[in-house]
Amino acid sequence: MREAIKLASESVRNGGGPFGAVIVKDGEIIAGSSNSVTIDNDPTAHAEVNTIRKACQRLGTFDLSGCVIYTSCEPCPMCLGAIYWARISRIYYGNTRKDARDIEFADDFIYEELDRPMDARTVPIIPMLRDEALESFRLWSEKEDKTEY
Repeated sequence: MREAIKLASESVRNGGGPFGAVIVKDGEIIAGSSNSVTIDNDPTAHAEVNTIRKACQRLGTFDLSGCVIYTSCEPCPMCLGAIYWARISRIYYGNTRKDARDIEFADDFIYEELDRPMDARTVPIIPMLRDEALESFRLWSEKEDKTEY
């Protein structure tokens, strides 16, 4: 956790956001990174996502089962989703969502949006061309040599 906190502080000093994360496997740090949203002009470049990408590259897999993530702040909904998709086994965090909100990083509106029906969300979410889109799902379903994830 101290390494994640150190990465968060270094990030602030270097023009990034105040978030850091490390992924550990079998007691060894596999990857560490910080928030680089403003540096990379990438809204998905949160510390956890950056760290997951590095860990997957280093280990040569998209499955981080058996790994643990230490993050300087409770993960936002996007990062939490990425952590689950990566199959990380445990999450440790420092700051809370409330701590982040107190410095104007508020993710609560996303949690609230997820609880709303699609037709009541702030950003319209509109289905279209489902019949055509189902073709790729049919192809996937029939593919015998697919790598499932």
